[in-house]
Amino acid sequence: MRANEPAITVTDQDLERLLPILDTNDTPAAEQLDWELRRASVVPHGSVDSDLVTMNADVVYEDLETGEHKTVRVVYPKDANAALGHVSVLAPIGSALLGLRVGQTIEWTVPKGTRRLVVREVHAQR
Repeated sequence: MRANEPAITVTDQDLERLLPILDTNDTPAAEQLDWELRRASVVPHGSVDSDLVTMNADVVYEDLETGEHKTVRVVYPKDANAALGHVSVLAPIGSALLGLRVGQTIEWTVPKGTRRLVVREVHAQR
């Protein structure tokens, strides 16, 4: 783990579904997600706590720089829809949030620079 990186956890099901996506995407976002998945603890899909950001979870996060709270759903790239708040796991915010728990903070590079994000709530894990 690099300095300032929180521990992350992913489900075996999410990992299994994400690896083929990474194999077909040669982008910086895919490389960053691949790094995150390699360092993650993997747990069985049926045994995740309700405070964990999984694929298709609705997440309320706070940008600690601006104080702004946003709600998004972390989805697979084919399901991304900005109008609905469905953020691709290959988008900077999606890959930053995946695997975090409520209360965890991460520093992440987004198009507007580096942001510190904290997970405030997780709802509707699917």
